[in-house]
Amino acid sequence: MSAKGSGINIVIAIDHASITGGQAKVALESALGLKEAGYNPIVFAAAAPVDPRLAEAGVEVVCLGQADLLGNASKAAAAVQGTWNFLAEAEMRKLLARLPCERTIVHVHGWAKALSASIARPIRQSGLPAVYTMHEYFMFCPNGGFYNYQKNHVCELAPLSAACWATHCDSRTYPRKVWRCLRQTVMRRVARLPQIFDDFILISRFQAGVVEHRLPKGARVHAVSNPIDCHDLGRKPDPASGDFLFVGRMSTEKGPLLFAEAARRAGVIPVFAGDGPAAAALREAYPEARLLGWKSPGEVKALMRAARVLVFPSLWFEGQPLTVLEAKAMGTPIVVSDGCAGREEVENGVSGLWFESASADSLAQALVKAKDDALVAAMSNAGYDAFWADPPTLARHVERLGAVYAEILARRGAAIESAALSSGPDRASIPAVARA
Repeated sequence: MSAKGSGINIVIAIDHASITGGQAKVALESALGLKEAGYNPIVFAAAAPVDPRLAEAGVEVVCLGQADLLGNASKAAAAVQGTWNFLAEAEMRKLLARLPCERTIVHVHGWAKALSASIARPIRQSGLPAVYTMHEYFMFCPNGGFYNYQKNHVCELAPLSAACWATHCDSRTYPRKVWRCLRQTVMRRVARLPQIFDDFILISRFQAGVVEHRLPKGARVHAVSNPIDCHDLGRKPDPASGDFLFVGRMSTEKGPLLFAEAARRAGVIPVFAGDGPAAAALREAYPEARLLGWKSPGEVKALMRAARVLVFPSLWFEGQPLTVLEAKAMGTPIVVSDGCAGREEVENGVSGLWFESASADSLAQALVKAKDDALVAAMSNAGYDAFWADPPTLARHVERLGAVYAEILARRGAAIESAALSSGPDRASIPAVARA
């Protein structure tokens, strides 16, 4: 075991203690990687169950055993918890109080689905340095995506403006949107969550363009790619065979209906591995589509390896889609929307194809190009070679996190030393001043 992170506590705050999506996957697997590297990660989560790998690796877990907001049987209780989770506030305070301030960093990955912004208060009061990884946009947008789910397009309204409050953009109901605006107001004005972070981790250059101008003044920005769990299987022996494949949740913002329409125009059969609220409409409107339903992680990887191309038609500001990177690692070319961060992993015409976001005609043209066996074979090899030249493994992810943590602690040490020198010997023992 490396001694590099020895003695440094990393409190990893996340809504779920098990993998429920990309956000939890990155947070929990980073905890495992940090433990291996000699750090002392502590997972602080609201919603059970707990990933058994954490206990096996000796990672401490503080799980509140709560339901997440969607899983709560009481809508009223969920609304209260989502606005201000009093239990999360109290338990976070207890946890931070027992950790040494000079060797502890709080790393928040998610709060909007179970923890709530209430965790900001104990973090602020502790005076501990805190860093936030931007997996989505709930810190700035009430529905978390800068996306109008009713009209299926990116939203350009100013968050919490009068027009924002008046617009029904929620994926479910307008009253839910109003509640989300109320929660956003509490997060900004009561919890003041963004202000507890001096450091933000962004996972793609595309994402930086979306949020950098919204970050607190003086915030430091770090680029750390998500880790990808994959094995080097070698170049594909028959890259021009297989399906035009979609992988993931079948919801409107992910673009499954756009893919189905474009596939019909291109004369190809779309294949979907996943499920979700858009599945019924897709099945009715596009009976030619093959819907495989949810598959295990191993089955999904096998499908991606065997596919001719992975089609990623997302309509919203995806931060860094993991399936794009996983497909690239397997030598499967990607047909990707130019309106999301997935395009950064695809050299247009070399390792995959871009299409104009939300345009069925543009996507259909890309699918027609992907019928070319020679082009698909060339893109397969180019994508595979590019990925494995510098693979974003968990070890590299942890190494880059470690560099961020080291910078934060060094800056903190310098600030403490400066404060001690300017305050005189009577105050030299004060470790830090909590931000107001």
